[in-house]
Amino acid sequence: MLYTIRMNRTWRTIKGYLFWTYERGSFHYDVMVTVILLFIFIAPRFIDFKDQPAEKLSHRIGIVVTPDGNQGLIYQVDADAVDAQDEGMVRTNFQRLIRPISGSVVISRIEPVRDDGGHIVAYRAWVRR
Repeated sequence: MLYTIRMNRTWRTIKGYLFWTYERGSFHYDVMVTVILLFIFIAPRFIDFKDQPAEKLSHRIGIVVTPDGNQGLIYQVDADAVDAQDEGMVRTNFQRLIRPISGSVVISRIEPVRDDGGHIVAYRAWVRR
């Protein structure tokens, strides 16, 4: 009989933990919170969750977007990222670079941006949706 009463009380306590029925500030509530905090802070040292930091891109592409004032946008991309020898390749590579940002757009004009020495440092394109 005594064994049955103890088991009944033990199961009631376990059921209270599982269904979170204890009042805030009670002993059992504090035990549950402590167990959760211990899991949060100690488990990563002993359990391999197989999480890794996000991969960093080896080279970030500098893309600048500004409105052109006529319902369109002007995209400027570094020349190193475009990597082309003729205007057809420039247009193709430029479109490939801005597609993840802009979606499907029509490039109306592309012009090179030059530094003081006359070297191409970027390309600027006027686009419309």
